[in-house]
Amino acid sequence: MKIITSICCVVFLNAFTSLQAQAPLGKGNKQLNAGFGFSSWGVPVYAGIDFGIHPDVTIGPQVSFRSYSEKYRDNNGNRIGYSHSIFVLGFNGNYHFNSLLNISKEFDFYAGLTLGYYIWSSPSEYLGNRSSGLGLDAQIGGRYFFSDQWAINVEFGGGTASGGKIGITYKL
Repeated sequence: MKIITSICCVVFLNAFTSLQAQAPLGKGNKQLNAGFGFSSWGVPVYAGIDFGIHPDVTIGPQVSFRSYSEKYRDNNGNRIGYSHSIFVLGFNGNYHFNSLLNISKEFDFYAGLTLGYYIWSSPSEYLGNRSSGLGLDAQIGGRYFFSDQWAINVEFGGGTASGGKIGITYKL
C-alpha cells in the first residue's frame, strides 16, 4: 500500500509541475505501463513496455499475474477449495488513432491485438479444465497525459488482464 501511495504522490506532483502533455508515443520512443486489471479469474497485476515503431504504431512485451480460489462441495457435502494462479507473457501491437482522427495531444486512443502465453497453476488433484497455452486477445484503450511523461491508462478487452485494466504510463 505504501508503494501505491508513493506512486500516486509522484504522479500528482509531476502533473502539477508540468503543463504540456504529448501523445501518442511516436517512432523511436518508449513508455512503461503498470497497473491492475479486472477479470473473472482474480485481479491481475500487469507491467509492460511499448516501443514506437511508427508515428501511429507501438509494439511491446507485457506480463501479468493473478491468483484466485474456487470452492465446491463434493458428493458427501464436504467443502473443497482450490487455489489457482495465472502468469501471462504477452506481446502487443497497437494502432494509435490520434493522427487519423485529429485527437488532442493530451489524449491517446488506440486499439490492437495481444498474443500471450498463459501459464495456469492449479493443484494436482484439481479436475477442472484449466490448462496453459497461447491466446490471442483484442484490446481498445486510451490514455490521458496530464504531463509530458505521465498518463492515466484505461483499457478494455483482452490483453494479459482479460476483462481490462487501469494503470499509469510513464514515457522514458
